[in-house]
Amino acid sequence: MPDALFPGEARVIHGACPHDCPDTCATVTEVRDGRAVAFEADSRHPITQGWLCAKVRPYLERVYHPDRLLYPLRRVGAKGVGGWERISWNDAIGEITTRWREIIARYGAAAILPYSYSGTLGALNAGVCDTRLWNRMGASGLERAICDASAERAVSVTYGARWAPDMRDLIHSKLIILWGNNPATTGPHLMPFLRDAQRRGAYVVVIDPRRTLTARSADEHIQPYPATDGALALGLMNVLFSDGLSDDVWLEANTVGWRELRARAAAYPPERVAEITGVAADTIIALARRYGATKPAMLKFTDGVQRHGNGGQTARALACLPAIVGQVGVRGGGLYYSASGYARWDAEAVGHASECAPQPRVVNMNRLGAALTGEVSDPPIMSLYVYNANPATSTPNSQRVRAGLQRDDLFTVVHELFMTDTARYADIVLPATSQLEQVDLHRAYGHRFITYNERAIEPLGEAKSNWDVMRLLAAGMGYEEPWLREDAETALTGILDATRAHNPFLRGVTMERLKAEGYAPLNFEERGDVPFADLRFPTPSGKIELRCDALAAEGLDPLPDWAPAGEYAGWKPGVDDRLALISGAAHHFVSSSMANVPSLLQREGAPFIEINPEDAEARGIESGAEVEVSSARGSCRLRAVVTTSAPRGVAIAPKGRWAGLSPDGRNINWTTSDELSDLAGGATFHDNLVTVRPVVAASVTEVTATIEPSPVFHS
Repeated sequence: MPDALFPGEARVIHGACPHDCPDTCATVTEVRDGRAVAFEADSRHPITQGWLCAKVRPYLERVYHPDRLLYPLRRVGAKGVGGWERISWNDAIGEITTRWREIIARYGAAAILPYSYSGTLGALNAGVCDTRLWNRMGASGLERAICDASAERAVSVTYGARWAPDMRDLIHSKLIILWGNNPATTGPHLMPFLRDAQRRGAYVVVIDPRRTLTARSADEHIQPYPATDGALALGLMNVLFSDGLSDDVWLEANTVGWRELRARAAAYPPERVAEITGVAADTIIALARRYGATKPAMLKFTDGVQRHGNGGQTARALACLPAIVGQVGVRGGGLYYSASGYARWDAEAVGHASECAPQPRVVNMNRLGAALTGEVSDPPIMSLYVYNANPATSTPNSQRVRAGLQRDDLFTVVHELFMTDTARYADIVLPATSQLEQVDLHRAYGHRFITYNERAIEPLGEAKSNWDVMRLLAAGMGYEEPWLREDAETALTGILDATRAHNPFLRGVTMERLKAEGYAPLNFEERGDVPFADLRFPTPSGKIELRCDALAAEGLDPLPDWAPAGEYAGWKPGVDDRLALISGAAHHFVSSSMANVPSLLQREGAPFIEINPEDAEARGIESGAEVEVSSARGSCRLRAVVTTSAPRGVAIAPKGRWAGLSPDGRNINWTTSDELSDLAGGATFHDNLVTVRPVVAASVTEVTATIEPSPVFHS
């Protein structure tokens, strides 16, 4: 209801944080006279519990940022120069659809590529917008494999579904292994439950090359070399089997291929694994014995561990470990990867693919730069439509992406809140709404609630949501299907109703309930709230598939194994001059989202790289010095932070920095690889060996990154 009817009165609007985080927090926005004056956590929500992370606490600073894009813009001058003129929405839609019709007439619709990812995770402004218009048009599909593809596939083929426990059940765990997981930064609402479990006697082990915020408070921190986690997992299996700590009776009844896996693990004795991983054999043996003897034991991993060329096999090995000790289906035990499989939206209701022609081809988003510069040629990509993403910042091998965006014959449209690194190379830029200005529905991948996001304020300027723009584009293309004209509420209700009709986890979760209560828990009456407690697995065999014949049918190894990843073949820290670079999450950004918010930039500080003191001394690098970081793909300049948080041979430079806000106009993704992993076309950001050299001998003063001036407009 418009605020104008109640001048001066405050309204409280319930919503959901839309960003790529497992917590999917329930939020409360206070609105007065049409303006949001407070943004807080919903104290009622059992996971959010009344507090927000450092990233989104200053969310209103983002909503009311002076650099918000408020009107459609057309490029004036060369791409990337920053000259723009304001145009009307009618002109923008007319120009886009005219160009698209010309491209379709000459090359076919496959020459148009939509590019999006996790700027929002809403069912409407992501799910529907990732499918309906593009299905109807017959545009190229996008393989959205930049984050979790390898691990999702690995867990799905092993268990049949990505089901995770309630994080509150950590209090029942006696052993918690966080493998490649730093929830203090990437999912902080787990931390209170983790601390509670520790107070109740749980032993917490963090396995991560970097001494993260989470590792600092663990009972034990194990630091394998990057890309060797699969070997470490197989080494643990070796000890579990050889020491009689495997639950063979359980394995025989509930798994396929456990004897073959035992034979595979026999090739990974602790001494060999120690040589591969850099973890002492005694440490491997002790952890395996603790894992085999402690019940219940929870193994939790997330996506950084699988961003290597061997990421799929690594995730397969990790997923198999709980089965070997018979800890699946046990409260406080088992595997905790992702809860996203509980409420998978009905695909037909989301995309209406059955009413459209088959998708002509699929382009892997990790290969965007290669695709734009000639790898995809029949037909070539002639138009790129970007939303929910900033590929010039976040896609690997950014130098190649930038080269593709500079093509004069590429018609690029970017729908965004800000003039991002990507938007600067667009032909048309469209202003987007923030979460406070749109309606949506959110499931989580870290917990088991569905959350409704009500619009809190009217869109600023002429900003429009993803879905509202796509409805305009569909009309401009002359498409008349009613499902391309539905308003937000109608589309979301249809998706929820269609999904609930065949998904018992959504029983009782209706739009009416969500709008009244803000959120609702999933329903576990039929299957129980402990994942796989009934020991029924939705795999072809009905069991956990330690040996996966579906992978064998694709020509892949059906059993977990380990092989050196990409550039790491033959690499040894201290021997090879290059360092293994991990570009994990920044503490104050969500990938590149929030990375232009002044207060968060100030807290994160200047772009940096962490280097071990021994590595720094060998290279003549002092803490605070400006260094050049270079790989086979490109280079950037960063500030050196000399710290024991980075083990010898490993460097850490968090992702998410906008190149346009960096001193040298580059970021760490100028060095990262766009090669694909061993499973599902996943990303290999962390297969990255770099040289690090001082730029100058003297230290440089740390400075906070400054915001680029607003783009130049021409009337």
